[in-house]
Amino acid sequence: MSVTIPSFTLSSIGPWLTLTVAAIFLLLLDALSPKGRKAYFPQLSLVALGIATLQTYCLWGKSGTDFARMIYLDNFSFFFYFIFILGTALTVMLSRQYLEDWGKNLGEYYALVLFATVGMMLMASSAHFIMIFLGLEVMSIAVYVLAGLFREDFKSNEAALKYLILGAFSSAFLLFGMAMLYGAAGGTLYLPDLAARLTDKAFVSTPLALLAVALLIVGFGFKIASFPFHMWTPDVYEGAPTSVTAFMAVGVKAAAFAAFARVFFLAFPSLKVDWVMVLWVLSVATMTIGNVTAIAQTNIKRMLAYSSIAHAGYLMVGLVAANQLGAVSLLYYLLAYTLMNLGAFGVVILVGRKKDAYLNIYDYSGLAGQHPVLAATMALFMFALAGIPPTAGFVGKFYLFSAAVQAGFIWLAILGVMNSLVSVYYYLRITVLMYMKPAEADLGPVAFSPAMTAVLVATAVGVLWIGVFPGFLYNLAVNSVKIFPGM
Repeated sequence: MSVTIPSFTLSSIGPWLTLTVAAIFLLLLDALSPKGRKAYFPQLSLVALGIATLQTYCLWGKSGTDFARMIYLDNFSFFFYFIFILGTALTVMLSRQYLEDWGKNLGEYYALVLFATVGMMLMASSAHFIMIFLGLEVMSIAVYVLAGLFREDFKSNEAALKYLILGAFSSAFLLFGMAMLYGAAGGTLYLPDLAARLTDKAFVSTPLALLAVALLIVGFGFKIASFPFHMWTPDVYEGAPTSVTAFMAVGVKAAAFAAFARVFFLAFPSLKVDWVMVLWVLSVATMTIGNVTAIAQTNIKRMLAYSSIAHAGYLMVGLVAANQLGAVSLLYYLLAYTLMNLGAFGVVILVGRKKDAYLNIYDYSGLAGQHPVLAATMALFMFALAGIPPTAGFVGKFYLFSAAVQAGFIWLAILGVMNSLVSVYYYLRITVLMYMKPAEADLGPVAFSPAMTAVLVATAVGVLWIGVFPGFLYNLAVNSVKIFPGM
């Protein structure tokens, strides 16, 4: 019996290989090096991410599949690679000062962040459901451990356990959905083959196909934190280390949306009438629940957790629209959200000080008087998250709601705008506290490390730059979504 080994090109997965080798190297270095050498973990991680960026740039423009049609080589994947690398690099730069404040500088922390990034890349470029599941598990297992990184902290342990249990449930729903889909489509889980099979009336009209789509929506809904699968988010975001929360809020969400969009745009166009209406309802419910509940929060991390839920609702508008502008706005807004959310968490780390002592929103009272630059930076990120011009948040929401109108979902756009107006209250409340209320806590001097300063400057400039000049990023996104039929 002969065994045929499919041809493949290692350069197709160059970024994965670089980050995987770097993560293993960091683990070995952590185990074998004296304590003094451990200060170089962030720098080594950034070097690996820089090499992965260069490799992704060299891949840009390629199209097709590789590794026996298991992965896609296309600009949609590579656009998300850039988002993941950017989010990971900013997280690494945020983490050093935060971990030092906790008296930790762990090699496994940076290794796990890199492993999680590899899982995200797998999800974004998968051409087969098994690869999507593999990427999901690589990412999730790394993030489970990161959430419980501070073993002596009860909240960190609680966050890890909750995320593990509910993450396992979401993975189970995805697997059940894949099993149903395998039966409904006549024995294939390749995304391009599914699109062809499900156009056949014999397959598309079966309850099994609709059940598969429903189960997949539940599975992806857990990962993007959409209603009613969002209940884990506030507790996990509050209990996890702040740098990990920042990483989860942008990286995990972006990876889940990448897989969500590819699967539904590419494999289920024939079932569009069914899944679009389900996502319409979930989108409105998600943004409404997230915004209304965020108003009542006094812990800044819980507030940003509910804000993250609301933003999942906004991003789902791009999926509901299911047109070119919807897909483009999804990519644009995910990059903008990465910048403004990581910037906001950078300020939270600086204000929170050692061991997150100051996480109440009222600790921000009078911040403009004590640390005017920090207050101005936080105000900018709050404006961006609220969608106030000329920030990237405004442009992203404008694109999303315009896509909904273009697709005929006018009420969805109206409800989205109304939700954005509701969110202005709790975002601007932070700004009002910083500028118009007397200080309730003496924060003392805030030490800005060079890395933390670079993060705040880069995210602030990025939020303004792509808000004022969105054309370049918009054109990249248009080029990236051409892989989808009709886009």
